[in-house]
Amino acid sequence: MVLTGVLILMLVLLLARVPVGVAIGLSAVVGLLAVGGPAAALGFLETTPYSAVSAYTLAAIPLFILMAQLVLKSGVTTELFAAARVWVGRVPAGLGVATTTTGATFAAVSGSSTAAAAALASTTIPEMERERYDGRLANGLVAVVGTLAAMVPPSIILVFYAILAEVSVGQMLIAGLVPGLLVTLTIIITTLVLVRRKPELAPAGRRYPMAEKLRTIPVLGPVALLFVVVVGSIYFGLTTPTESAGLGVAGALVIGLVRRRLDLRRIVDALRETLTATAMILLIISSAYLFGYFMTLTGITGTMVDAISGIAAPPLLIFALIALVYLVLGAFLDQLAILALTVPVVLPLIETLGYDPIWFGVMVILLAEIGLVTPPMGMNVFVVSSSTGRPAEEIFVGVLPYVVALLVLVAVLAAVPGVVMWLPETMGG
Repeated sequence: MVLTGVLILMLVLLLARVPVGVAIGLSAVVGLLAVGGPAAALGFLETTPYSAVSAYTLAAIPLFILMAQLVLKSGVTTELFAAARVWVGRVPAGLGVATTTTGATFAAVSGSSTAAAAALASTTIPEMERERYDGRLANGLVAVVGTLAAMVPPSIILVFYAILAEVSVGQMLIAGLVPGLLVTLTIIITTLVLVRRKPELAPAGRRYPMAEKLRTIPVLGPVALLFVVVVGSIYFGLTTPTESAGLGVAGALVIGLVRRRLDLRRIVDALRETLTATAMILLIISSAYLFGYFMTLTGITGTMVDAISGIAAPPLLIFALIALVYLVLGAFLDQLAILALTVPVVLPLIETLGYDPIWFGVMVILLAEIGLVTPPMGMNVFVVSSSTGRPAEEIFVGVLPYVVALLVLVAVLAAVPGVVMWLPETMGG
């Protein structure tokens, strides 16, 4: 009864647009008071916030956010799209493919799906409209491409999950690389299939001379090098994720200063936005730990583990039911909220089924990202709709083929977990 009441309270707070960290934290405190009394609640409040956010690995989060902000303030999004257009413009629907590759590159330095969708919407959709792309295809494509930001390392969401699940941050980041590439390929292939079936959706691509392609290297080269340094140093065991994030900040700062795109005002803006985002994430982490303690006191986690263990069904079928829940949650809640609410409860069940927690993290994030473009509340769709003025209903129709394709990819990764795990298992010490 107490658990039900606390969950209802939290749902009401979230629907009332109370900040996620505050909603979870208040609900946890009410639950702790009801289950353990004032002394227990006060004890947890005195110790949990500090212990939850004092881990060294958490320093990677503000550093990766700052790296992303410095790159964004350097204004590379438009130039990345122009460069990608030159390299892949000749293929059918070349502008759509360029949008996808730009989104993947942008994801490597962004970490926020909604921010990626907003930036791409203002940059790429006007170009596709000028080329007479079908509106549903163009807007749906951008909404889906924005989801790459949560999967492609160095992703803040991957780091956040690693902290909650108490797994290696480095392995978690590397585990997102292959699935991120597969999501990118899935979006590109889906676009090409759609245009092949209905050529009127997008015009034929344009060929660019090699000289023009070579002129884009000064734009693509620094961003690619930054990605290689950050992710490569983690993969080969040369740095910790926190040290790698520090290298990323230094590299982003150098890129912006050398290209004369960063001044003191932009740097201060980047620092301010980093502080705001970091404070929000740390509050969510603290609240998630409090909520986890409340769930432990209720005994619900152990009860659910015992119940799942007694079900005579294949683990893959049980995971499919869990995946369905995440798809529904993704349509209503932010990814950070989904992870904070569910990981402490669901992860023990997943481990009981014999699945690796790193593999599960990748799957959860992918499922939550798909939820960002599914009705009724797909956040990325409404972000693109507000940027372009297109009706959300039209964009939901445009994303439908991509959702189907991504669900097929989820099924493949669920059936063959080694696709996700082989790269982190080969990491250097």
